[in-house]
Amino acid sequence: MRNKIFSGAVLVAVMLLLFVFAAPSYRQGEAGIAGKAAPEFSFTLNGRPATLASLRGKIVVLNFWATWCPPCVEETPSLNSLQSKIASLGGMVLGVSVDEDQAAYENFLRDQHVVFPTFRDTSKSINVQYGTTVFPETYIIGRDGRILRKIIGPQDWDSEDLSGYVRALLAERR
Repeated sequence: MRNKIFSGAVLVAVMLLLFVFAAPSYRQGEAGIAGKAAPEFSFTLNGRPATLASLRGKIVVLNFWATWCPPCVEETPSLNSLQSKIASLGGMVLGVSVDEDQAAYENFLRDQHVVFPTFRDTSKSINVQYGTTVFPETYIIGRDGRILRKIIGPQDWDSEDLSGYVRALLAERR
């Protein structure tokens, strides 16, 4: 009898753990990083050297992606749409590709009609700074350079939840 009770308790505990780790709020909210300063990095923007700090004052949707990642391909059209909607409002999508193959990267940008600024980090050091190992992964960075939210996996940025969230951030006083 004792073994049956113990086995049942273990089963319930395992199911509870699986539920907690699978719950969207656990995977998508990442409350532990909210409010932390976004790690600084350098990149090229419109052919000129830039830094994440140079984007202060904007809401930045920082997206880590790769051409060989089917969920990244799936997400790209809605990131294009988001960029078109937020660029004039003080926001921007900034893509960081971890691709090593320059030709594959350029073909992807052309074939997917990517309209948001993006660059290749062949050293894969920026995603490591952010703790990103799964692609795509996105960080919403506030005007002050602090991480507001981390989102794992492909998203529909045209959905009311996400587009409303970004619009609300853009509507906040500067």
